[in-house]
Amino acid sequence: MKLLVCAGAAAALLTACNPSVQVSSSPSPSPNPSASGIALKITGHGTGARPVRFVAQEQKTNRVQYDLLATSFESIGAAGSARVAFASARVTFHGKDGSTLFARAPQAIVDQTTNTIEMLGGVHAANEAGTTLTCDELRYDRRTEMVDGSGHVTIVSKDGFRATGDRIESDISLTHTRMQ
Repeated sequence: MKLLVCAGAAAALLTACNPSVQVSSSPSPSPNPSASGIALKITGHGTGARPVRFVAQEQKTNRVQYDLLATSFESIGAAGSARVAFASARVTFHGKDGSTLFARAPQAIVDQTTNTIEMLGGVHAANEAGTTLTCDELRYDRRTEMVDGSGHVTIVSKDGFRATGDRIESDISLTHTRMQ
């Protein structure tokens, strides 16, 4: 609920600051509107100097789980069940242990119902230790704070170790991984 309020407030501020907001050309988040709530469609655009920003925090501790920057967004859905699509997404994931994973993709979808973020269209990620991860899609689960990548997965460590597969499951630090 707090996440939707933040997204709605951000959208309202963006619209108020930029009266020439145009309809987003980014892919639709494919909503599943609920019969019990009012489905809203909110769009917004950032600039190179001032991108759209979306921050997900734990409610109890206010610890930031991820910080997302994008060129535009489109949100569709009722309160608590919205799906928000972001174009040209750059996400910084923050682990409980202090580790950080930086990822970018052409599109990201935040889903409040499943408490996930999906990065789509070719993902490039790297951690602070210099390990890189590439895959077609990357899914982050806010409850478990784990990433799950699929499609043409390649992980390369700073010292040159290289592994490839179809799927990867890992923590944010990319140190506890399982590949298939």
